[in-house]
Order: sequence, then C-alpha cells, then structure tokens
Amino acid sequence: MSFHSELPQPLQQAMVAFIERCPNWDQYRLIQAALAGFLIQHGVESREITRLYVGNMFRRESLTQGV
Repeated sequence: MSFHSELPQPLQQAMVAFIERCPNWDQYRLIQAALAGFLIQHGVESREITRLYVGNMFRRESLTQGV
C-alpha cells in the first residue's frame, strides 16, 4: 500500500532533523514505528503490529549507536 500526504512543516522539519541526527533511521522506519505505536496506544491488539513496532524501535543498530 502506498499513500501520499502533505505534512505540516513543523512535523516535516522535526522528522528531517531526527533522521539527520540518527542515520540508522529513515523516513519509512520512522513512519512505520509511529503508526504502529499510535495503533497500539489506541487499543489495536495485534501481534504483528506489536512486532513491527518493537522491531523498528529496537533494531540492533539502534542499540549499538545509542538511538
């Protein structure tokens, strides 16, 4: 599935700044982690979504680079 959405400028600037500071993250990983986290926080009970969230948040390179 693919989608296109305009982001408010402050959100886009924050994403770019984060990705520049954390090169092991990219826009796709950031969006996946954010969407999965949002869904989990709002009551979605899915092992696949939880696995996706945890996988994005705690990749091995994240742990070794302090991000």
